[in-house]
Amino acid sequence: MWTPPFLYPPPASVYLTAMSAVSLVSMANAGLAELRGQHMAYSKFWHVMAGGGGGGGALLPSRVGMLVAYAPALVAAAASFAMPDVVDGARAQILSAALAVHFLKRVLEVLFVHRYSGNMPLATAATISISYLLGTVNLIYALHLSRDLPAPAIDLLYPGVIVFTIGVAGNLYHHYLLSRLRASGTGGGSDNKGYKIPTGGLFELVTCPHYLFEIIGFFGFTMISQTVYALAYASGTAMYLAGRSCATRRWYESKFEDFPAKIKALVPFIL
Repeated sequence: MWTPPFLYPPPASVYLTAMSAVSLVSMANAGLAELRGQHMAYSKFWHVMAGGGGGGGALLPSRVGMLVAYAPALVAAAASFAMPDVVDGARAQILSAALAVHFLKRVLEVLFVHRYSGNMPLATAATISISYLLGTVNLIYALHLSRDLPAPAIDLLYPGVIVFTIGVAGNLYHHYLLSRLRASGTGGGSDNKGYKIPTGGLFELVTCPHYLFEIIGFFGFTMISQTVYALAYASGTAMYLAGRSCATRRWYESKFEDFPAKIKALVPFIL
């Protein structure tokens, strides 16, 4: 089987082959669902879902819900260092460290950066949590199974560290800008009292630069690990966030009559 020169050959694992396909297809389908208006119930779209009858079931405070979503993946990434046979070699150690940094950043943002109001469905928190946990474990496992396979002709490990760092830093900066927009104690219901048109950074060009940098970070994981699973997972994530970015832009257009037409959804001047 031909493999691109920047990837390890896929390991002989039915599980990883299946999970690569599942990750790509399920995330792409979730992105299409966002475009169709079938939003996952968190962030501003929780109010859309709740208003349309999508908010049934057990609820968690939003901050708790997001901690539930991110903490298990952080624990899994950190725990991998207790298994020397799994985190064997510089590439594996850097991948686990990058995953730990990514989810530690998210947990710290939940605790100290983001502003929350209202609740989050437990089912949504559990779905996100399982997705990130499985993704983290599978990224580490895929690289572990690839260590005895022929190395890629093009080594992207250290360029991947740079790309990942850019993604993390850009995502954090734009999350900080978003947190400053939320009026204290307000929500994001059917009016625009709790939200403003974001400004600063790449918000001058796109509605969701935080998603753009998140995608960059996930492709940083791909470059660090150079496995087929990592490429499938990052590609699926990109498709989901592209769909959510387009839905977010439509949301801003519906709330603000003066929303600038020049601002794209995700990629400056293009999408």
